[in-house]
Amino acid sequence: MDEPVADTGTGRHGRAGRNLWSAIAVGVLLGVGLVLLPMLYLPWLFTIIVALALLIGCYELEQAFAACGVRLVRWPLAIGTPALVLLAYFYGIVPMAAAFAVTVLLAMAVRLAGPTEGYTSDVATTAFVLSYTGLMGGFVGLTLAAGDGHWRVLAFIILTICSDIGGYAAGVLAGRHAILPRISPKKSWEGLAGSLVLQAAAGVLLFVYLLDAPWWQGLVSGLVLTVTATFGDFAESALKRDLGVKDLGTILPGHGGFMDRLDSLLPNAFVSWALFTLFLGS
Repeated sequence: MDEPVADTGTGRHGRAGRNLWSAIAVGVLLGVGLVLLPMLYLPWLFTIIVALALLIGCYELEQAFAACGVRLVRWPLAIGTPALVLLAYFYGIVPMAAAFAVTVLLAMAVRLAGPTEGYTSDVATTAFVLSYTGLMGGFVGLTLAAGDGHWRVLAFIILTICSDIGGYAAGVLAGRHAILPRISPKKSWEGLAGSLVLQAAAGVLLFVYLLDAPWWQGLVSGLVLTVTATFGDFAESALKRDLGVKDLGTILPGHGGFMDRLDSLLPNAFVSWALFTLFLGS
């Protein structure tokens, strides 16, 4: 989420013209109904929900790329994306990696049936979307499969949310200097500082009280995940600018599409899995 720069307005709509209360209501409903309850009590169902969300994200990306003349290889992507997440949770990283390779090869083979014009861009973009959605999302399944996986996933989600909250609050109060104005002019250095402070504090608390781990591991995790969350924001902003769209979808009132909500979570899914595995074991 981009935080405002020197914008202290308190109107009904935010800087992007979205209804703030609608966005909050949708966020709470999604957080409780589709994330928190299934993750804590029915982790296998939560894995399926993640797979379906990523499948919707693939559709949003397919539509955006199609408007630019790039045609994703649809059915290998539609099968491979959810398969990566489910295989990761039920069987581990090796089947997930194998499924990724098989899906790319299938996309290359299926696309041979079409014209040679655009073959490279279509296959390469399909592989990119598969990596962005299914492969990154697969690390959620790997994290969830650990003995305390539901707490690890909860921690990584909370930390990513704290990055948005800290950045937004600091941006409203003190945002003056844009980090990369050509990509995201309303994301400021002051907002990044707010994200770092809040996410570092949240990391310490989560590791000590939720994961029963040393405080310094939470501090490191909070700081690193702030960087990768911010990178995810910028990467998706650059993608949308390249494609000439404001949002990648409209399915979530006040939020845009699924991919507009997953921009920070997807890179953090991998990085948090790596950090948590390093610190807490597999």
